[in-house]
Amino acid sequence: MDRLRQRADFLAVANGARANTTAFVLQGRRRDDQGPIRVGYTVTKKNGTATERNRIRRRLREVMRQVDAVFMRPHHDYVLVGRRDALTRDFATMLDDLRSALRRLDRPAPNAGNNKTGTNKAGNKSAPNPNGMTRP
Repeated sequence: MDRLRQRADFLAVANGARANTTAFVLQGRRRDDQGPIRVGYTVTKKNGTATERNRIRRRLREVMRQVDAVFMRPHHDYVLVGRRDALTRDFATMLDDLRSALRRLDRPAPNAGNNKTGTNKAGNKSAPNPNGMTRP
């Protein structure tokens, strides 16, 4: 596993899928190259002083180091965005949270707004509006 270091890589991952947990937010993105899995860590200043942010970052690095690479997809970038709760959260629980978040990132995105049947959520036919568009 390599580390993400450039801001452009962090920004690219931020546009990908994300999974929220109590202690962190996991962001993931598939790359087009054949490189190794890369991981980045970030903790904002609103999470505390420099020593607290460094402690959060160290805990996130250790959680990522201990999780099996089986849960991560090849040719992907991941970013862990630390939250303040990472300071007090039980380490074993954080490991479970990371495994769960990695599984959630692998799921296909739901097609919530992709209703092509012409019916609304209640199953009723939608009436066309004067502009020719259908309304829910």
